[in-house]
Amino acid sequence: MTDPATRNRLRRDLRAQRRLLTASQQKLAAQRLSKQVETLRQFRISQRVALYLPNDGEIDPVPLILRLWQSGKTCYLPILSRLRHDRLWFAPYYPDTALIYNRLGILEPTVSAQQRMRAQDLDLILMPLVAFDSAGNRLGMGGGFYDKSLAFLRNRRLWHKPRLIGLAHEFQRIKKIEANDWDVPLQAVATDQRIYRFE
Repeated sequence: MTDPATRNRLRRDLRAQRRLLTASQQKLAAQRLSKQVETLRQFRISQRVALYLPNDGEIDPVPLILRLWQSGKTCYLPILSRLRHDRLWFAPYYPDTALIYNRLGILEPTVSAQQRMRAQDLDLILMPLVAFDSAGNRLGMGGGFYDKSLAFLRNRRLWHKPRLIGLAHEFQRIKKIEANDWDVPLQAVATDQRIYRFE
């Protein structure tokens, strides 16, 4: 699965499959996902955790956001860089945080520049994905936002922060994804059915 046409076809098919899930199926998947992630030591010990608000049928991490708030930890959401349009910053997200739609139609916090955080200052990022394989390779939406924002991790040998865990429906696991040179691998993927560890 190396050529762009094959990747785009896979994205289209799996995104369509996600969108076919009913609201009750999505709610059940979100609850099951939360139970899986809460068993992870990395989730329990992390204080600064980035997640996302679900879009386009993505598995819903909102129960995990609620758990973070209850635990007194700080939750962050990705926001698009205003200057470098292919990069992400991360903004704190609280129950009363105002949200606006960004240029991609995704809700993000409205915060001052001083409140934005770089990825390297986070402990854990729980990332959306379109597909993943048994080696920890991730297929995203195609914009490269996470890979470009996390490129610094490819040069680290000893200290790996933040930890990267993908979140997905179980049906998003596929046999193999040919990694590109710029892809940043995941340490684990949590689905509504189990945890896949890659290290």
